[in-house]
Amino acid sequence: MKKASIYTVSKLKQPIPIDGDWRKYPWKNSKSLEIKHFMGVLPGFCPSAWAKAAYDDENIYVIFFVKDRYVRCIEQDYNAPVSNDSCVEFFFSPDIDLPERYFNLEVNCGGTALLKYNLIPRKEYTFLEPDDIRRIPIAHSLPSHIDVEIVQPVTWTIEYKIPFDLLRKFSNVAVPRPGVTWRANFYKIAAKTSNPHWMTWSFVHHPTPDFHLPQHFGTLQFE
Repeated sequence: MKKASIYTVSKLKQPIPIDGDWRKYPWKNSKSLEIKHFMGVLPGFCPSAWAKAAYDDENIYVIFFVKDRYVRCIEQDYNAPVSNDSCVEFFFSPDIDLPERYFNLEVNCGGTALLKYNLIPRKEYTFLEPDDIRRIPIAHSLPSHIDVEIVQPVTWTIEYKIPFDLLRKFSNVAVPRPGVTWRANFYKIAAKTSNPHWMTWSFVHHPTPDFHLPQHFGTLQFE
């Protein structure tokens, strides 16, 4: 059994714009985590994906950078099955007393989001309303709709910030500060493209692809 992953999340000195720029300050000086573990059958083409996270007093910030092929983006409605498209996902539990309860934020490469709060995985959960999801600014480098797959190599980014007060509507939130930890995992998926794949940051030991296994989350360690 592989050890769960740990990522250190630094505090920002000032808010940063949400524009999808992986190379801007402070991201260019931040360590990235690699989403490199494959679940299920290995695809014909293996994408590469990385993410970074940071925080301030009001938000947690996340950015993804993906080297990809066979990219498509069909879903354009909130809480649609965006994981069928080329998609990146952030699953996280901000309640240190109930780490089995978690949010999953899934964003396809065109910037359309699904956001759900899970009390019991796959059994008891709540989809957040569109008005709530709209409070999360999301930047994307690719068009919002790609109905013909981009088969050649392409890079793309997704960036957003999640307000803590939005999360508090559904969960207790251990406010990030030095010494606080959250449980979390980062994923890359494209379930219904011509090159389906399921990728994780923290290794998930399961015979078939399944991201809804909080017992395999890694740790976000705030500093």
